[in-house]
Amino acid sequence: MSLLHPGDTFPALTVSLPGAESLRLPDALAGGFGVVLFYRGSWCPYCNAQLRAFQRSLEKLAELDVTVVAVSVDDEATTKELIDRHGLRFAVGHSADAEAFAEATGAFVHDDPRYLESTGFVLDPEGRVIVSVYSSGAIGRLVPEDVAGLIRYLREHGGA
Repeated sequence: MSLLHPGDTFPALTVSLPGAESLRLPDALAGGFGVVLFYRGSWCPYCNAQLRAFQRSLEKLAELDVTVVAVSVDDEATTKELIDRHGLRFAVGHSADAEAFAEATGAFVHDDPRYLESTGFVLDPEGRVIVSVYSSGAIGRLVPEDVAGLIRYLREHGGA
């Protein structure tokens, strides 16, 4: 397990979506900027706040060609309820294999109960990591305002 650094290609991961659909990262984000969020679970107030913040910023992020994907170890029913409760209009995956996702990305795993700690990645249009944010506990995570500011900066200064 090693951390993903700027310039690293984001590993191929399959995210299960409610309704027996799935998407493949980073391929599903190709051609635009991507944000990948691992959240602890629907029970986590900090995660709920983060997901709501990204939902509120979705239009602004879409104008910057940013697509958001979130995933947790929660089961499908719990994830569907979370999506409905917050009116989330970005892809939210369920039933992530904590060990496999951690092995691929370096994310921290909480042992009991088993879940991924909050982890966030901003990807360039080629699926390379621009920024990785790892948390070992409840706090410390990507926020949409920082993502939007970073993408604007990269565009203005020829970094994208």
